[in-house]
Amino acid sequence: MDLYLVGYLMCMWLSSSRVLGGYPIWWSLALGQQYSSLGSQPILCGSIPGLVPKQLRFCRNYIEIMPSVAEGVKLGIQECQHQFRGRRWNCTTIKDNLAIFGPVLDKATRESAFVHAIASAGVAFAVTRSCAEGTSTMCGCDSHHKGPPGEGWKWGGCSEDAEFGVLVSREFADARENRPDARSAMNRHNNEAGRMTILENMHLRCKCHGLSGSCEVKTCWWAQPDFRLLGDYLKDKYDSASEMMVEKHRESRGWVETLRAKYAFFKHPTERDLVYYEGSPNFCEPNPETGSFGTRDRVCNVSSHGIEGCDLLCCGRGHNTRTEKRKEKCHCIFHWCCYVSCQECVRVYDVHTCK
Repeated sequence: MDLYLVGYLMCMWLSSSRVLGGYPIWWSLALGQQYSSLGSQPILCGSIPGLVPKQLRFCRNYIEIMPSVAEGVKLGIQECQHQFRGRRWNCTTIKDNLAIFGPVLDKATRESAFVHAIASAGVAFAVTRSCAEGTSTMCGCDSHHKGPPGEGWKWGGCSEDAEFGVLVSREFADARENRPDARSAMNRHNNEAGRMTILENMHLRCKCHGLSGSCEVKTCWWAQPDFRLLGDYLKDKYDSASEMMVEKHRESRGWVETLRAKYAFFKHPTERDLVYYEGSPNFCEPNPETGSFGTRDRVCNVSSHGIEGCDLLCCGRGHNTRTEKRKEKCHCIFHWCCYVSCQECVRVYDVHTCK
């Protein structure tokens, strides 16, 4: 292994070890060995890293929900990596590290805001989905928000109880955000913004019944949106996130930090918006203090003028080009009835990577 890389990873480990005090390290459930075994063997709540006492009680009281909590965090991380796949910071996670994003989330940046929002939304989404699928005995379908059916359809199926999933996410994910400081206020706000995207995008999903798809009878139920839609929505909120400033004032419990919009002439952020109060690094060069891996050797799009283009992604350093041969299916023919036969072709592509 390159000595520079070894030194960098060692510095990254030391840097991340300094931030664990306020870090949601229970997110490591989504990547560690605990995640792979949650659904198949008894859970030792005390072995889950980073749980505060309230989370530990929740785990012990509602242990059958914990696999869905872990699945939700994993879902959020995967969506983060999809949304940022073409950006300088691409939501990289660090294996075998409790601080799975390294020091990146130590700062109150836009990136921290997005990760908290998508992780909290993921927990609510996964818990809601597992309840509707019947994997838990303590929750099920939603029977409270049906109302009278519409013209040409009737209620049926299993409406997803998103309010229960949001409640679980709020109780578990927010349990550690009870400090009277600005960072806890920011995390609580962004966690809730993530969960709100689910409630506001619930929709009717319907299925037709009848001979030859005649749709003589149509049954409908409340369903969550695709998680990709939630990711797209929160990515837009990331791009338009509101910069805040920290204010201190004294209350009966002592000094309390709150957040206020930094620029009064901008629209004040709503509960659906993401907020932050510290600037982001440019992520161009490796920096173990900020958690940046840099963009060297990242694949870029030479024809794009956007952030994924070689000019911006490579931070002006230029790019290298190499050719790559790929085997692909081609000349496919449909045969009656019923299969498809294809030939195998070798195509040559240009691959551009940052210097």
